[in-house]
Amino acid sequence: MMVPFVNDNSIAKFKRGDLELSIKLTPRLQKIVDQVIEGDVVADIGTDHGYIPIYLLKNKISPFVIAGDINQKPLESAENNIQKYALSDVAETRLGSGLSILKPGEVDTVIVAGMGGLLISDLLTTSKKVVEKLNTLILQPMQAQPELRKYLINNGFTIEKDLLVKEDHHIYEIIVATHGIQEIRDQICYEIGFHINSNPKPLAIEFISGKIRATKMVIENISNNASEPSVEKLKEMNIKLKKLEEVLECL
Repeated sequence: MMVPFVNDNSIAKFKRGDLELSIKLTPRLQKIVDQVIEGDVVADIGTDHGYIPIYLLKNKISPFVIAGDINQKPLESAENNIQKYALSDVAETRLGSGLSILKPGEVDTVIVAGMGGLLISDLLTTSKKVVEKLNTLILQPMQAQPELRKYLINNGFTIEKDLLVKEDHHIYEIIVATHGIQEIRDQICYEIGFHINSNPKPLAIEFISGKIRATKMVIENISNNASEPSVEKLKEMNIKLKKLEEVLECL
């Protein structure tokens, strides 16, 4: 089977001729597609094999999806999969960098998953006219999540959802943003998200506990380095640790 997904709770089945095909999304991908508003035209940036577009179309969540990728090989894979699922009339593949493949107003929602937060910020910056016309951004950064949140807020977005999903012993963060003004209650929200309490309590506790462990390791490393420039960093990390511990107590 061409789609090596593993989550049996997220299966869309249909038949084409005598061949039954099925889409099984991983927990991370399922959480992402669950954020798409029904009826929205979607662009999946960095589509890889085109699994998200296929799922959105076959479940009639989206009427049309654009699948984009900067690399030819994965885009060809997406194109082949789209053809196998008989979706060529409602899906389009485009080769190019980020949102540059889109025209302003062409889609309602953009999904960018599996890239670093700084790269996602750069892609949004280089396509501001496209971004201005979007309704929703669904972003799943692999690193630099705080920096991405700061970018969104500084560029006219409000973060509607901060979602956690666990897959293969790793907790991923998904950010859903729309145009608006974000209330900044505490700087620690850039680190943990603005809606930590909206997630299942055990998962939120595991996530914050991991942040605390990582921060303690940084503090230990700084403490072992007696150089003068480390003093301010040590102070910053101790403040962060205290904030994280307070969040954990409130969960």
